[in-house]
Amino acid sequence: MVLITVAVLPLAALAAWALARRRSATGTTPAWRMSLAEVGIVYGTVPWVWMIMLPGGGAGTVSGRVNLVPLQDLLTMSTGQVVGNLLVFTALGFLGPLRFAALASVPRILVFAAGCSVLLETAQYVLRLDRVSSVDDVLLNAAGAGLAAAASRRWWRTTAGAIYRAA
Repeated sequence: MVLITVAVLPLAALAAWALARRRSATGTTPAWRMSLAEVGIVYGTVPWVWMIMLPGGGAGTVSGRVNLVPLQDLLTMSTGQVVGNLLVFTALGFLGPLRFAALASVPRILVFAAGCSVLLETAQYVLRLDRVSSVDDVLLNAAGAGLAAAASRRWWRTTAGAIYRAA
């Protein structure tokens, strides 16, 4: 997965360049910031979602498992699982407020990321991917996005309004 993600980086850069050129030609500003944010959100989120949606060994034959008790799975997760769950929506949390003024607050990012995570966990269950759909995954995914939004706050507090007016 890492190799594929790195291999696709030139395509992501080309997509950002093409979007920015197109926006510049139509007079949309700030073309580069908007284009880089959009491509960055997709490039930074899709590989994680791909990994989440990979089927387990018993996919299609075992019924889905659900854990709705908060913090119960967290105690049994490995450090890698915790870090991975925190990283799922970090690109969205970091770049979302830079691109979309409606997401320019940490609470909004938390709610949006939690909603996206609930959709993923529901899909895992419905598609019978032999994975556990857990509320702890939702909490960690949203927390990662919230931490990333807080880390980028310096930039989106001053630019979100300008981007929103330009779009």
